[in-house]
Amino acid sequence: MRKSILSLLIITTGVLVSCEKEQDPFLISANSIGGLTSDIRINQLDSIFAEDSIVKQVSNSELYRKSNEIEVFDKEGNKLLLIEPVQAFDSTSTIGFVQVLDPRYKTARGLGKESTFKEIVENYNISRIENTLSAAVIFIDELNIYVTVDKKQLPVELRYDTQTRIQASQIPDDAKINYFMIDWD
Repeated sequence: MRKSILSLLIITTGVLVSCEKEQDPFLISANSIGGLTSDIRINQLDSIFAEDSIVKQVSNSELYRKSNEIEVFDKEGNKLLLIEPVQAFDSTSTIGFVQVLDPRYKTARGLGKESTFKEIVENYNISRIENTLSAAVIFIDELNIYVTVDKKQLPVELRYDTQTRIQASQIPDDAKINYFMIDWD
């Protein structure tokens, strides 16, 4: 009897382990984007993106560089991500910002670089909207994300005004996302 219970337990454990869901390499969550997490250090990127290409900004003089952005490309040469560390020029720093460049990256509810404002409103709570010179910056704090919508897509009375508070109701449903950023800083 004991042998059959032990065998059943081993088989059940094996089935559960084999049925574990494989991580989606393009899933965006509050603390991860694919295999990249908020606690990963810059010097670990080579192993995380072993199948992809990593291009670090190169300059003759470190003095003239503002940051050390890192671009990640897939095997076909498509830009995937633009990564910026919390501490510039420190390979042991964690990641501060990630700009999503590839439309395959999406949240569990389907929000991605090619989404519209309507998709944001239907799926997430907007934490705040900031008015800048050329864009409305929309923050979704539950995911540590902010996206921008070009002011050219907004009503004329908002395009050249940086003082007026932009309301969600003033942004057209079909307004496209210009930049999709993850902020782990």
